[in-house]
Parts: sequence; structure tokens; C-alpha cells
Amino acid sequence: SPCYAGHGIMFVRNDSKVFRFCRSKCHRNFNKKRNPRKVAWTKAYRKTRGKEMAVDSTFEFEKRRNRPVKYDRDLMGKTIVAMQRVQKIKDAREQRFHANRMKAASKEKKQQARVEIEKSIELLAPAVAKREEVMRNVVDSAKARIAARKKSSTKLTTANKNIQPTKDMMIEG
Repeated sequence: SPCYAGHGIMFVRNDSKVFRFCRSKCHRNFNKKRNPRKVAWTKAYRKTRGKEMAVDSTFEFEKRRNRPVKYDRDLMGKTIVAMQRVQKIKDAREQRFHANRMKAASKEKKQQARVEIEKSIELLAPAVAKREEVMRNVVDSAKARIAARKKSSTKLTTANKNIQPTKDMMIEG
């Protein structure tokens, strides 16, 4: 998570390497010499295990640039618009990455669901029987409605055939 100004702990090692910790939990784990790639809740762990994107061109835009730039209102406006666009692109790529990761997991979930159903089939049998009965009732009522519509439409067509066309109808038609 981001470490905002005035928050967290900063540790400067003897070789002038600066470490910023967002909370005491991170600082404690650093002091215990824990490898962040082996601690499951860290970003480093998620990236090394392939759970988050590790390589993408949008990360280049987030890098800190230590080059002073003269303030220009137009440049700032363009920069903000570019940042928003890069964020949209990054979000879309992350969603695609997640969807690709979850494809295999959906097959696994279906397999687990099948196993669970097979284990407890005796609980589902009464519900399935009731469901089949309800479906039969729905299908029967639908067939009855369709038959009633057909009867009414055949009565109308036979009634229309019995009417003799007049001169007025022929002129209009």
C-alpha cells in the first residue's frame, strides 16, 4: 500500500539505502529478516507467484523521474490526462490477466462441485423430484395455452373465408 507523507516509518541503512514501511507490521517483518517473496500477503509474493502482473509497459509510467521540470499549466493538464489514460489501460490489462488466470480455476471449481454433489446426492434427490414435477406442470400449461391460441386463430381464419368481398373492399384493396 502507498506510504503517504507523515505516515509510516523510514529506515536508512548504513549504505544509505532508504526503506519506507507503511505500517508497523511491515517494519516488524523487515526487522525479523523475513523475505517478502515468501510472505503471502506482500505484493512481492503475489508477483513472484504470478498472481499479479509483473511485467507490463504501463509500469514504466509509474517510475519516479528525478529531473526537475519547469511548471507549465498546459503540460500539467496533459500529464493528468495521460495519467488517467494509462490507469484505464492498466486496469483493463489487469482484468484480462485475472480472467486468464481464473479460466483454469473455473474447471477446478466445476470438478469440486461435481464431487460435492456426488457425496451428498441424497439431500438433492427430493428437491430434484419436486423440480421435475413443477417443470412438467409448466410445460403442460404452456402446451394448453398454445393449443387454445391455435383453436382461436383457426376460428378467425374460417370466419374470414366465409365473408364475401364487396365492391368497396376490392377498390380499397
